[in-house]
Amino acid sequence: MRYENEAIYVRLLELGDAESLLSLRLRNHEFLKPFEPTRPSEYFTLEGQQLDIEQGVRGAEADQSYIFGVFLSEPNELIGRVALTGIARGPFQNVNLGYLMGQAHNGKGYTTAAVRMVVTFAFTELNLHRIQAGVMPRNTASKRVLEKVGFRNEGLAIKYLRINSQWEDHILYALTQED
Repeated sequence: MRYENEAIYVRLLELGDAESLLSLRLRNHEFLKPFEPTRPSEYFTLEGQQLDIEQGVRGAEADQSYIFGVFLSEPNELIGRVALTGIARGPFQNVNLGYLMGQAHNGKGYTTAAVRMVVTFAFTELNLHRIQAGVMPRNTASKRVLEKVGFRNEGLAIKYLRINSQWEDHILYALTQED
């Protein structure tokens, strides 16, 4: 499965992407650190990224999660990641959305385009009803992405996630098929 526009495409990450994913993570470690959970040093190795991708592949096979790479069409470079995790079926039909973009590619509309593509996948291919995302209040760029895609602000969750070794408040956003 592949979704694309003239500048980027998204597809599920594969084991062959591990070196590119590691390079993306290492180049952007300090940039992403304020917005991500603290991870063990093993995560930032080739084996750690292979394990992350393997878990993503198993998650897709089990219809529990789908991990996409965001690639520049030219020169076919991995520049970001969009994840659908924690799929709940039954009466909920819900998923959590998370994403990251390398610092050099921020502010160019790539994240918004990639999130739109993955939202389309979630609603049309997975037939989910609701997509939700949490964003720290100070992360204005991420809030802007969600608002451009049409997500609505549903309120503030106090001490919601442990990010960079601290419990952080998050604004909860959601989008449903009816939206």
